[in-house]
Amino acid sequence: MSLAVPTSRRRAPTAGERFLVYGVAGWAIDSLYVWLHTGRRRPSSLLNVPVYGLAQPLFEPLHDRIRHRPLALRAMAYGVGSLGVEYASGRLLRRLFGSAPWDYGGARLGIDGLVRLDYLPVWAAYGLGLEHLHDALSGEAAK
Repeated sequence: MSLAVPTSRRRAPTAGERFLVYGVAGWAIDSLYVWLHTGRRRPSSLLNVPVYGLAQPLFEPLHDRIRHRPLALRAMAYGVGSLGVEYASGRLLRRLFGSAPWDYGGARLGIDGLVRLDYLPVWAAYGLGLEHLHDALSGEAAK
């Protein structure tokens, strides 16, 4: 006897639940990325959770609109979009709290210490990965 709920009866996650999934997933990936590249063993700031959660209202509609476009176009859209969200959210966090949880002030390709242009490929790859998460959350992966 299986206790698994059949896929056809599974309730789709709400927008708020998807926001939380994107937020926690992004925070965990960010923490792992920082550890692998700097050796810093403490996790990223929890202020990053809502920043990554913005994938729900911003990324999902974009992905739905461009999902059948060429991979390079999608990657570029996700990379540029992510840099824009990182910059805007960093500015807002600085205004609210006096600083952002990240600081790229010493980076050669940094802008106002809030984004690094050399991270464009990283953000592009992150967006392509989010396509799979979005499809799993929305049930598109089962189609």
